[in-house]
Amino acid sequence: MDPMVQQMVDREAIRACVARLARGEDRRSADLIRSCWWPEARFDYGVHSGDFDAYLSWVVPGADAIKDTQHLLGQTYVELSDGTAKAETHVFSYHRVDMGAGDRDTCIGGRYLDRFEKRGTEWRIVDRVMLYDWEQDWGAAADWSKGVMGYPFTAEHFPGRAKGDFSEIWFTGEAA
Repeated sequence: MDPMVQQMVDREAIRACVARLARGEDRRSADLIRSCWWPEARFDYGVHSGDFDAYLSWVVPGADAIKDTQHLLGQTYVELSDGTAKAETHVFSYHRVDMGAGDRDTCIGGRYLDRFEKRGTEWRIVDRVMLYDWEQDWGAAADWSKGVMGYPFTAEHFPGRAKGDFSEIWFTGEAA
């Protein structure tokens, strides 16, 4: 393959891995998460660090206090070098957290610093560091389980992961 085309393919594979990991974290899916990390990988989130097994047991099933998450990814800057890569990805992560006095909505802005290795044709993370740029407590969480902005939902699947995850059914093609 032309070297320039191969670099584009590699960069896209890395971005897809980062996106798949965020999707896995939001769904607390061990299978999706495992597909993004090499087994001997390490992580350091500043508040928790260790090997991949420690990471997986921290994220799945997740803290009981953290009822919902959503990771919104920004740009991913990638530097490739002979089967390895460094990537910086901007992230906003929303969390609905039970602080003991009711649910609160919080948001963190930061960056993932990932080192990747390509083994065969597959790119996966071997090391991740989380940098925190800001955090915002948005206050008491709104009850959106029955609707948003005063409008009721017209079907049970609209509240997202609060009542299962309709996107899982939607991707299989089984949704009406």
